[in-house]
Amino acid sequence: MTIRASNETGRHARIRLGMVGGGQGAFIGAVHRIAARIDDQFELVAGALASDPARARTSAKELGIADDRAYGSFEEMVKAEAARPDCIEAVSIVTPNHMHSPVAKAFLEAGIHVICDKPLTTTVAEAEELVALVRKTGRVFVVTHNYTGYPMIRQARAMIANGKLGEIRLVQAEYLQDWLTERLEASDHKQAAWRTDPARSGAGGCIGDIGTHAYNLACFVTGLELDELLAQLSTFVEGRRLDDDVQILLKWKGGAKGMLWASQVAVGNENGLTLRVYGSEGGLKWAQENPNQLWFTPYGQPKQLLTRGGAGALGEASRVTRIPSGHPEGYLEGFATIYAEAARAIRAARLGEKPDPQVVFPTVEDGLAGVKFIDAAVKSSASKGGAWVRMT
Repeated sequence: MTIRASNETGRHARIRLGMVGGGQGAFIGAVHRIAARIDDQFELVAGALASDPARARTSAKELGIADDRAYGSFEEMVKAEAARPDCIEAVSIVTPNHMHSPVAKAFLEAGIHVICDKPLTTTVAEAEELVALVRKTGRVFVVTHNYTGYPMIRQARAMIANGKLGEIRLVQAEYLQDWLTERLEASDHKQAAWRTDPARSGAGGCIGDIGTHAYNLACFVTGLELDELLAQLSTFVEGRRLDDDVQILLKWKGGAKGMLWASQVAVGNENGLTLRVYGSEGGLKWAQENPNQLWFTPYGQPKQLLTRGGAGALGEASRVTRIPSGHPEGYLEGFATIYAEAARAIRAARLGEKPDPQVVFPTVEDGLAGVKFIDAAVKSSASKGGAWVRMT
């Protein structure tokens, strides 16, 4: 293992970024690239952007990456970059799920920070191996659960931490889509094909793709840890190999209860991620399709509509707010917040320091928790009649 030192000692110099995956025909790669540049923190200088070497190099050329840093494979990329005096400082992994682990491992062992799409890996064993490697190398590892970057999610998290809801009793999370209502994977639809393929997606379909977002958001906002779950994973579309609907009962440590519903066959829903949290003294509700609003109801009082950048905004929300109130911020900006927080941590690492305690992003440990959640839900659903499964 080699720990790479930046030849740019300035805390504020742009971070040299590489990317694996995200080439022609990919959706999420473009999102990551936009997010990385919104706050002008990163510069994309290298990439292995596809599994096919020719397409990888063509994709890199289209993005203006220099020919000598347009690689045909991630193995070629990590070897060549590690030998350069201007080696990339961080790599963004935007491949299908089954490639997350080998790519992340290779770059960590080269001393390069990692920004990885979710879920972290396809198995608990691989996730645990990455956690151990991150601890060994001391590299920054960020999992892009982008919804944790929304200002009003940071507001909700701070309000709960400050006791505004009292003792948490109920946590409900939903993530509803309808784009897989038909069997798109049978028509060479690239995004549907790998998400419904166990070899590339892992044991979970809908639960791994969007259920993990709902679960992560519930954990992030409430600070609670899951104790047990009872899951029913269903496949409604004939011929599909993985689940397309997820319904789960939750028991949180400390006594709170909850439910999680994720579906990609709920007709009429586009990206309906919603979180509701109820405590002994109040309740909160947030919906991703109106992300600049947070409903707060103190018990026995009228509902209050809190807005991003508006009256009542807490510092935790304001520090990740870019534009004045009334000007909507959404998906790309939330993603950009994760990249901005990653940049702060990487810059601190340049100087051998720890980032400011206010810097918050989903870590490799959060990624492991998500993989364990998928694993427990699959096991629960596979049990005859369903069974409560304890998180380990």
